[in-house]
This record gives sequence, structure tokens and C-alpha cells, in this order.
Amino acid sequence: MTLNGWMQIALYCAVVLALVKPLGAYMTRVFSGERTVLSPVLAPVERGLYRVAGVDAGREQTWLGYAGAMIVFNLLGFLLLYAILRLQAVLPLNPAGQAAVAPDLAFNTATSFVTNTNWQSYGGETTLSYLSQMLGLTHQNFVSAASGIAVAVALIRGFARASAKTLGSFWVDMTRASLYVLLPLCVIYTLFLVSQGIPQTLSASVEATTLEGATQTIAVGPVASQVAIKMLGTNGGGFFNANAAHPFENPTALSNFVQMVSIFVLGAALTNVFGRMVGDERQGWAILAAMGLLFVAGVAVTYWAEADAPGILSSLGLTGGNMEGKEVRFGLSASALFAVITTAASCGAVNAMHDSFTALGGLVPLLNMQLGEVIVGGVGAGLYGMLVFVIVAIFVAGLMVGRTPEYLGKKIEAREVKMAMLGILCLPLMMLGFTALATVLPAGLAGPANAGPHGFSEILYAYTSAAANNGSAFAGLSANTPFYNTTLAIGMLVGRFFVKIPVLAIAGSLAAKKRVPASAGTFPTHGGLFVGLLVGVVLIIGGLTFFPSLALGPVVEHFAGSAGQTFPAGG
Repeated sequence: MTLNGWMQIALYCAVVLALVKPLGAYMTRVFSGERTVLSPVLAPVERGLYRVAGVDAGREQTWLGYAGAMIVFNLLGFLLLYAILRLQAVLPLNPAGQAAVAPDLAFNTATSFVTNTNWQSYGGETTLSYLSQMLGLTHQNFVSAASGIAVAVALIRGFARASAKTLGSFWVDMTRASLYVLLPLCVIYTLFLVSQGIPQTLSASVEATTLEGATQTIAVGPVASQVAIKMLGTNGGGFFNANAAHPFENPTALSNFVQMVSIFVLGAALTNVFGRMVGDERQGWAILAAMGLLFVAGVAVTYWAEADAPGILSSLGLTGGNMEGKEVRFGLSASALFAVITTAASCGAVNAMHDSFTALGGLVPLLNMQLGEVIVGGVGAGLYGMLVFVIVAIFVAGLMVGRTPEYLGKKIEAREVKMAMLGILCLPLMMLGFTALATVLPAGLAGPANAGPHGFSEILYAYTSAAANNGSAFAGLSANTPFYNTTLAIGMLVGRFFVKIPVLAIAGSLAAKKRVPASAGTFPTHGGLFVGLLVGVVLIIGGLTFFPSLALGPVVEHFAGSAGQTFPAGG
């Protein structure tokens, strides 16, 4: 570890914190329907979109109506993307002549991008056409991110409103998230990325002659626009197979730093939106503080684990830390920081190969996802995920003092706690259930490139990443098979929609409640005690996934041994 490395980490945290308040103020105005600096240009476009779609912007929806609209929209998006992938061979903008995507891979990919997971069982530059990348993937990067933001805003309204039956309009919230937030930022961001050397072209691949005299085909394409929204929308799916480790996706130290900032900035700013809309900014800062504590701890452990040369490297006379799978142009600190950011924020983009991290260095990204990716989390998803943990934390506090728990003037009762636990417990069910299945079936055991504990970790990481809607991988796993494509897709669907729907049910229940005045017995939720309680609850409930995953080792070893498999499993 070096002073330079810690300074990079400190600078990153300072930049993100500096952007929270201005972006939070802007997004609050957007979702409150107030005039913004972009309104003169974008308001006519917004009204035009509503007219074309037949949407009455003044008509709000109940939580059931909001959830129904969200499900229908995502279902139609899935069908469109699946059709594009299956028909890509006969569609235009296919200069490399890419064939149609296989049915199971198309199902996995369409599910992945609709759920904001962006798990990729394929190499983008060798599998997809430009049309599939732009109309299919980049389009879903926008609307899946906007859908997550919309659900978060609906939950905020549930806390902010009293005796109300509606939560707003999904169509309006999603349109405003795309039009006023994601699109303008991505236009500026794309131009910056082009200035750094990232391609943005519809030209075919480039032929180059190597020093040995051989011919090399260099893939290019509309890369910068996809990179911009994949980072800002915490999608993570790369144009190239190597993702943000590829020099055409992330060429410079500056582009790397800006990409890391963009992964966190909207999720962090939404905590400020929450504070503003409920009328107490301190509430938003308290939630961000809990996220920040978990994040800083994860970065410190990962950086230490990668910078401290493992014993086997030292015995070979190699010093300077574990550089396997890392880009020299980024180094240890930026690689460790990126790994924690991308798994804390439900992004999944990588600038280093997590499969090559040390055991402890790879454990932190895995744990980040198993906690539900609420450490800032995906845009929208991180906030509503953390607010679900807030409900549980408040319930625990109420049990300790023997009174009905309250949060922001709303009584937290059985319905809210049941919905919160449903949203939380569906994740370990997918992560551990499918991991157990894959480690005893031949189709699952055929995937890992490594035997032993690391092979088990490759499988566990894959299903954790899918259910947490992250998309990163221990890439030693060969996942492009019908078994993995199908089971991972199921995990993604459950991880996205079995959380969103309970969240909207909570929002509807809270919005209908009357506001209860604070009393001497009300637990303050903006101070250090609350932050500590929230962090503790996240860690304890995250342990429902983490510790059983360690305990699965002997079980898997038993079944693998009885089946004659040479797969000595472990944690």
C-alpha cells in the first residue's frame, strides 16, 4: 500500500461527496415536477412523448397500478430485446455479419439487460452487431436504470405523503429520469470519453499489421455512448469482452477515475433526494453515512489484500502486490477501488479480473453483493434496498424498547416488515439454492475452470452476481451453456422484481398512513446511533447469505465425492 494509493481513494470519496448535494437538489426538482434549467428545451419533448404514448401526466397510480405498469413495460422491453438478438443476422448495422444469438443465450442476455444486471455470457465484439449493441443493449441500459430510479422515487413518496392513495405515475417518473437525468449527463459524458480515445463509430473493424507481419482485426464501434450509460446507469455491460479493462473502453487514468465517479454519483445523490423530499436532509445523510462506512471498510480490506504480496509470491521473489489480472496503467489501488465500487453499486463493470484477486480481495466484492448491494447500490435500487433495511432496523429498535416502531412519522407495522423480509430473503434463496444445485449436477460442475475451493467460489460468485443484479464474474466459469444461461436468468428476474414489487407494496402502505407526531420516545434516525444500528442490521442479515455459503463446502464435497466427481469443494 502506498500514500499515492490512499490519496486516490480519498480524492474519489471527496469528489463523490461534493456532487451529492447539487445533483440531489436537481433531481428533487425533476421528480417534484418543478422547473429546471433544462425545462425550456426538454419540457416540450416530454409533453410530446406523453401525447404519442397516450399518457395523462396528471393521473397518478396506486401502488398496484405503478407495479403493473412497471412489469408490463419491462416485459415488452424483454420481448423487443430478445427479438433483436434472435433476428440480428437479418437486421441492418451488422458489418461483421454476426449470426443470430442462440435461444438460451438470447434469453439470458435479454433478461440480464432488462433487470439492469448486464451479466454477459458472451464476448460483445464477437457476438453482437452494432444494432444489437445500440437499439438492444444501450436502450435497455437507459430504461432499466430509469425504472430503478422510478421505484425509488415512488418509495420516497410513500414516506413523504400521508393519507394518500397514489405514489405518482410510473410513466412520468421513468420519462423524467431518462430525459432530464440520464440523457443529458450521458451526452456530455460520451463527448468526454471520445476525447479520451474511446471509439464512437459505425465503421467496420480495422485491419492492422503487427510487428511480426501478421494481420490483426481490431474491433471498433459505437463504444463511447454505451460506456457512458453503462457506468452512469450502473448497468456494467461492456461493448468488449474485457469490459473496462479494454483500452477502447477505458484508455486513461482520467477516464478510469471519471468512470468510477459516475458509477456512484447518482446512487449517492438519491439519498439527498430522499432527505429533501421527506423534509429532513439529515435523514439522507444518515443513510449515506451507513453506506459510506461499509464502503470504506471494503476498500481498505481489498486494497490491503491485493497490495500485501501473498506468501507464494514472496517465496518466488515477487514484490509489489498481486498484479495478476490487473492493468498496469491503473495499478493496485485503482483496481481494488474499482472492484469494490462496482460490486457495491450493482454495476458489474470491471477494470481488473476478479477471478485473479487474492482470496480476501475477492471475498469483499462477493460480500458486497451478498449484502444486497445497498452500499450506494444501483441507481434507485441501492436506495430502496437500503430503505428496506431501514424498516428492519427500526423494527429491531422498537422491539428493544417495547414500543411500536416509527420512521419519519409513520408507524412501521407487520405489513411493512413482512414485505421487507420478502424482498431481503429472496436473494439468499437464489444465491445459495442455485449454487447448491450447480455444485451437484454435471451441467453445473462442467462450468468452473478451477477445481477445489476456487471452483466453488466461481459458481457461488456467478449466482450471487445474478441475484444481486450485478453482472460481474469470476470469469473462469464457462457460463454460456443452457443450464447456466437459464438458471442465472431466473436468479436475475427474482433478484430484480421480487424486490421491486414488495418495495412498491411498502410504499403504498406507508403513503396511506397518517403521520404520527414525534414524541420523547421516538427513536432519532439521523444520528450516529441509528447509523450504527443500520450498519449492524445490514451485516447481520447479509450473514444469512455469507455464512451459509461458507458452510456449503462440506455438503458439496460430500455429494461430489459420492458422485465420483473430483471437485473438493470449500468456501
